[in-house]
Amino acid sequence: MSIGYRELAGLLRQAIQRGDYPEGGTLPKQNEIAAAHGVNINTVRQAVRVLEAEGLVTPVRRRGTVIRPQVPMKRLGIERYAKSKWKSGLVAFAADREATGRAWAPGDQTQTVRMTEADSEVAEALGIPAGAPVYERARLVKESDSPTHTLTSYYRPEDVEGTALVDPTPGPAGRGGGFAILTDRGLEPDQITETVRARMPTPDEVELLQLPAGEPVMILHRTTHTGEGRPVEFARGVHAASRFTWSYTFKIPD
Repeated sequence: MSIGYRELAGLLRQAIQRGDYPEGGTLPKQNEIAAAHGVNINTVRQAVRVLEAEGLVTPVRRRGTVIRPQVPMKRLGIERYAKSKWKSGLVAFAADREATGRAWAPGDQTQTVRMTEADSEVAEALGIPAGAPVYERARLVKESDSPTHTLTSYYRPEDVEGTALVDPTPGPAGRGGGFAILTDRGLEPDQITETVRARMPTPDEVELLQLPAGEPVMILHRTTHTGEGRPVEFARGVHAASRFTWSYTFKIPD
């Protein structure tokens, strides 16, 4: 008795989870799967589409159906911003890598820097008029040449002029990154507000992050204040949803 596409998807899913098909490898050709399970090619195609929707596989031109990595990177919550980390030279994205047991290199982060006008969102976050000049520092972060996320920070010019935060050299802005630089300027970060939501990516984001069909992105907004309440950075991030788990540890308030 021939099986349906859902049953076939279940068999292939089990094989992937057992490790029969390693991450980065491919499923057998669809005609081979059809012959092995006694089904027609349309059943195989439907089964593969199920696995694709689940984020287990993605079709790659001239390669076939590729098995996607199943162990996403841990993105720490408040721990990634611990002062002990950046004051000792460890930037946030590197803290995530170390927490996940993965290596990192300064070249994993590329960036562009420019002076631009604050849009309404940036202006509200930094407490400045819309249209005021701000420095925009846009980063693309990769792991093993695979993009994981973008992060674009905005600063008041007087806070960062002449520092490594306006230097487009790839990699973090020195030991401890931007937070260490702000601290040296007498603007030590002390409070962070993060807002996270999900949506489908734009075509530009699909291309930049090399996203497979159907994968959503996680949108991060981050506002950083000093202990006196002065906003010193506003950042917008776009994260490939399948490449991170978001982990938060905190004391429960009274």
